[in-house]
Amino acid sequence: MGMQQTLRALADPIRREILNLLKQGKLSAGEIVEHFNVTGAAVSRHLSVLKEAELIRDTREGKFIFYELNVSVLEEIMLWLSDLKGVDSDVEEE
Repeated sequence: MGMQQTLRALADPIRREILNLLKQGKLSAGEIVEHFNVTGAAVSRHLSVLKEAELIRDTREGKFIFYELNVSVLEEIMLWLSDLKGVDSDVEEE
């Protein structure tokens, strides 16, 4: 997974909202589509981009595919952003 691909995936507001929805737990594609005024095909494409960036995982249960957050990739991004910001938990402020 490349950071550029991850940031590109996060750049779209619909994809960010999908990630917000998945904070509550896994959802099927149909459940995700219900939250948006776009076609199922459009949501499917957004899910594909998020999956390619490894921000989400999918699992098949019967005839349904459920999506959930891939927390390890999100943690990597948070660590990178903290490092970029210069946050150092070992240094006390004076």
